[in-house]
Amino acid sequence: MGATLKIIARIHTDFPSKFGIPRQSGLADTHGFIIFEPKFRNPDSIKGIEEYSRLWLLWEFSENKREAWNPMVRPPRLGGNKRVGVFASRSPFRPNPIGLSCVELERVEAETPKGPILYIKGADLMDGTPIYDIKPYLPYVDAYPQAEAGFADRVRDYCLTVEFPEELLKRVPAEKREALRQILAQDPRPSYQEDPERMYGMEYAGVEIRFQVEERRLAVRDVYAKADRQDIVSGV
Repeated sequence: MGATLKIIARIHTDFPSKFGIPRQSGLADTHGFIIFEPKFRNPDSIKGIEEYSRLWLLWEFSENKREAWNPMVRPPRLGGNKRVGVFASRSPFRPNPIGLSCVELERVEAETPKGPILYIKGADLMDGTPIYDIKPYLPYVDAYPQAEAGFADRVRDYCLTVEFPEELLKRVPAEKREALRQILAQDPRPSYQEDPERMYGMEYAGVEIRFQVEERRLAVRDVYAKADRQDIVSGV
């Protein structure tokens, strides 16, 4: 009988839904913070973590649970048409819905009313995503720049030109603007969507962004505020 995974923490980000989340960690300068579950809030458990600049997060695809799984998947970067084996991809639709992300550790608050809090950068996780484990990133064993990356190498430079009118950009919190540009440049559409007339929408950092895409050009059409989210760490 396999081991039962325990949720040790949850991450809090500017993505209230999975639409628009970067396809991989580190592709956009997104910010978030990790709050441990009550059972794992002993500050001794993170002693020394501030000595590392990056961390591995092992987490659950909590919005992609399925009873059945398919051995073949259609990676978004291949246009949603070509199929590859699920274990030759990073598809969220897996036998075990487990994700792995490498994030930058910006700072640590060891003692707060909610226990230790880790502030991170570059996460590709939805707000509230359960985290199973946190491990230090070790560059001398975790980094292989010359490794072959299959189809991912062939599409790694894909991006869109983003047209963001200044009057609409001003509706986005100033500290979130650059990350939003990076997210949009990565093409947040479902890969099988190619209709230039279709209006897409995504929520990020408390605003709804409406945009259209034609060929390699993304044009933002509207930005409007969503209901303010309650600050989870208010009073910390």
